[in-house]
Amino acid sequence: MLFDVPSMKKLTHVPYGETYLPLRRALDRIDPQAFTKIHEELTARFGEREIDTAGWIPGTNWKDTVWWPIYLAAGEDQELSGKFFGQIVWQVVMDHPECWGSGKYELDGIPIRSRTYFRIECPKLA
Repeated sequence: MLFDVPSMKKLTHVPYGETYLPLRRALDRIDPQAFTKIHEELTARFGEREIDTAGWIPGTNWKDTVWWPIYLAAGEDQELSGKFFGQIVWQVVMDHPECWGSGKYELDGIPIRSRTYFRIECPKLA
């Protein structure tokens, strides 16, 4: 489960999922086996960690990594592939059985471009 911090609102859908058409087209171009590997890699990562920042996971060079099909599906557009990756991370964390918080933060006074995810105690839902 995924919650926005600080509002603690439960997040139940991926942002821009229906409206950001280039990302939807990119999803259709990823080989299903490659997408499964991406999903498995992220699921394992969030099973092992307490905190992670989406944009820092893949690093800057995706070539020869599990993330490469995202870049190719996004037409080798770095910005689009980053947004697409962020949506995949969001979905994986949202589907995680444990509770996670997420928000936008800064590092040394500089805003981090992507969301940071961290385990939280599950809030009591009304």
